[in-house]
Amino acid sequence: MPAFPYSTTYSTTATVAAPAVPPSLCLPVIERAFPRQLHPYWPQLQEKTRSWLLEKRLMPADKVAEYADGLCYTDLMAGYYLGAPDEVLQAIADYSAWFFVWDDRHDRDVVHGRTKAWRRLRFRLHAALDAPADHLHDRDPLVAGLADSVGRLFSFLPDTWNARFTRHFHAVIDAYDREFRNRLEGRIPGVEEYLALRRLTFAHWIWTDLLEPSAECELPDPVRTHPAYRRAALLSQEFAAWYNDLCSLPKEIAGDEVHNLGISLITHEGLNLEEAVDDVRRRVEECISEFLVVEQDVLRLADRLDDGTVRGKQLGAAVRACLANMRNWFSSVYWFHHESGRYMVESWDDRSTPPYVNNEAAGEK
Repeated sequence: MPAFPYSTTYSTTATVAAPAVPPSLCLPVIERAFPRQLHPYWPQLQEKTRSWLLEKRLMPADKVAEYADGLCYTDLMAGYYLGAPDEVLQAIADYSAWFFVWDDRHDRDVVHGRTKAWRRLRFRLHAALDAPADHLHDRDPLVAGLADSVGRLFSFLPDTWNARFTRHFHAVIDAYDREFRNRLEGRIPGVEEYLALRRLTFAHWIWTDLLEPSAECELPDPVRTHPAYRRAALLSQEFAAWYNDLCSLPKEIAGDEVHNLGISLITHEGLNLEEAVDDVRRRVEECISEFLVVEQDVLRLADRLDDGTVRGKQLGAAVRACLANMRNWFSSVYWFHHESGRYMVESWDDRSTPPYVNNEAAGEK
């Protein structure tokens, strides 16, 4: 069955109602102007990522059987990287699933004050990123899982792309460490500090980098850093990060979290909860409206690149493919938040512990 059979762009005889979206989180422009799409490889993707999680011991068998499909990790990637070769999408989806498992381990290490365990993991992740082949059999499944997924990602484009991805992900690991320390100290960053940190912990430039192997083309620096292209990429990622904050704000306030745009606005700007929600929603909506404008600038860039040469045609097509997938990110993220079991906190027996997390495997007793 399709991941979202009510989609306007996925043909199927089965139809079910779209998930109910609370009025405070409903974005009619997304539902109207950003139709959902799904990579045709999705059924195999879901099955193979489920098997990969088991093979790499990232989730125990009972958790995979009960929760993996409902977490919708593969749905998110299959709705984003349209047009990617199957093996590229598979590597991205496995890496994405790994990222969610890593995020859960990070959370558990914070909750239980495991500073030594986190420090050890952080150093080993840095090492595995620099030399994936040397860490494929690391005793920690998270380290081995990163080595496997990154090693596969590094097989698609030249070493210059690999070096850029590596640089960007080293920064993400270090940002997670800053978040770890903030949470242990109960320190709520100011708004601008939070926004800068969020761009790293949400891995803005990692997901943007992965647009290129999906398009089977490494973009040259003048194209990738072109103001219109870079702005469109940033807006797609900011939308995702801030919409996540909007959806998560009530439960993160209840859980004494310190990393949420709304919490920073309340703490440092003096807003009440309702005003903070309005502010975050305004920022989310501005991402959408500005993207619709800059999208046209990127299309004009693609037209200029397509100058009649073979290389120009390749670059123009790659930019259009990357831009189309930036657009897909809006709808994929939006619906993910209303379908994934990761956000259905009200249904958990213990609101402080996600049911799909294996505490023992993370070092808890």
